[in-house]
Amino acid sequence: MQSELEIVLVEDDRDDAELALRVLRNLSNRIVHIQDGAEALSYLLSRPSAGSPGCIVLLDLRLPNIDGLDLLRTLRTCESTRTMPVIILTASREEPEILKSYELGVNSFLIKPVRFESLLKALSQSGLKCMVVTHESDRPADPTGHERIIGR
Repeated sequence: MQSELEIVLVEDDRDDAELALRVLRNLSNRIVHIQDGAEALSYLLSRPSAGSPGCIVLLDLRLPNIDGLDLLRTLRTCESTRTMPVIILTASREEPEILKSYELGVNSFLIKPVRFESLLKALSQSGLKCMVVTHESDRPADPTGHERIIGR
């Protein structure tokens, strides 16, 4: 069975998440929205590696329980998530956070735009559209729909 790449949006702000989800629905129908850093880490580390679809993470920096940089650091040290594509999507323009993100191995760092069209353009330019590819998977589709929200 063919299955799209899963996009995991880790974002606690409801308005930012809704905007991102509107854009992501144009790119994939396999979207998981997680609102907490600790829950995101648990979800990403528990993903089976064999026979499951690949994953791209869109990660905010300011999250409850585990912040985005600590989450990224952990993902890059675990064998099963080391090469998982991660795109920081944040309102922060702090140069130390940008530099630290790249030191930790982020694939791209995007400043959150406030309009739908701007976010769609930014995600397309980040290469996310190119990463969303169809590939083989024997994991059945979620019968309740492909978009899930974890947390709160």
